[in-house]
Amino acid sequence: TRYMFSKKFRKHGTISTGRYLQLYRRGDIVDIKGDGAQQKGMPHKVYHGRTGRVYNVTPHAVGVIVNKRVGNRIIAKRINVRIEHVRPSKCRQDFLDRVQRNDELRNIAKETGVKTSLRRQPEQPKPAHIVKTKNNKPIFLMPLAYELI
Repeated sequence: TRYMFSKKFRKHGTISTGRYLQLYRRGDIVDIKGDGAQQKGMPHKVYHGRTGRVYNVTPHAVGVIVNKRVGNRIIAKRINVRIEHVRPSKCRQDFLDRVQRNDELRNIAKETGVKTSLRRQPEQPKPAHIVKTKNNKPIFLMPLAYELI
């Protein structure tokens, strides 16, 4: 915990006002990260670095539902954390961008009448090609001979 809640290099001091002006609503996805500059309302070290969903908002804190593994099961825990120790999560941003891009592609496909696949494709293997050795002599690699000194 000594290093877990410590501030980053050249980031010590008071918390910026932007952290207090951040607006949280029920249903928002937030990342929990304890800030050592504010000891009040700090989350337990178990929840440091976890992502949860806001279920309650008060003037100085938010209630967050976080999954915690206990033994062989996962329990949805409800914790109250001050807003200094939470920040909006970017975990859904890639998904939301993909939804927006798919909507645009779907509209273009409807206008042109061409059928397009909106599914994600895994990275395909690189196409085959021939390596020419005319001006590119091959280099033979071999281990260095062992020498006794």
